[in-house]
Amino acid sequence: MNYLAHAYLSFSEGQLAGNMIADYLKNRDRAALPAEIQKGIRLHREIDTFTDAHTEVHAAKKIFSPLVRLYSGAFVDVSFDYFLAQRLAQKDFKKLTQNIYKDLWKNKAFLPDNFKLVLEKMEKDDWLFNYQNDWGIDYSFRNVSNKAKYLDIRVPIFEVFLENKSALKSHFDVFFPELEAHCKNFITQI
Repeated sequence: MNYLAHAYLSFSEGQLAGNMIADYLKNRDRAALPAEIQKGIRLHREIDTFTDAHTEVHAAKKIFSPLVRLYSGAFVDVSFDYFLAQRLAQKDFKKLTQNIYKDLWKNKAFLPDNFKLVLEKMEKDDWLFNYQNDWGIDYSFRNVSNKAKYLDIRVPIFEVFLENKSALKSHFDVFFPELEAHCKNFITQI
């Protein structure tokens, strides 16, 4: 999953920090972190494991894989953040995203420097809030494309997203409630 889903599926401020920094942290640095942040890191990895094994995610990847092959999972993650943002936009979504940034900065002492740089950009451009917009997802797709080593940035990935939006949403609608329930169960067991 992408940033919004990882943030949303965190159940405490410490878990939020851990969930968001997991990909920016070396394993050897984990032990020095507070227990709640370590739970967030474990939760992040559990989310990724569950997501990677889910049949709806495999089906969604097939939409993107003819164009982007191994990068299809990254584009599914971004697409699913769009649908989550659409769902959350019915609530006070702006306040929710602002609170995520604020809660992350409260844990500044534990954030790796490389994540702090990302968080500055994320907050400045309000990535989490803008996932609800087509142009926000197009921006995110371009970011993924620009970071990918073996991907032609001219690939019309956003157009594929628009053409397959209803199919992607169907996959999300089945997958995400199962992921959410799995995360709630997982966090009570660790």
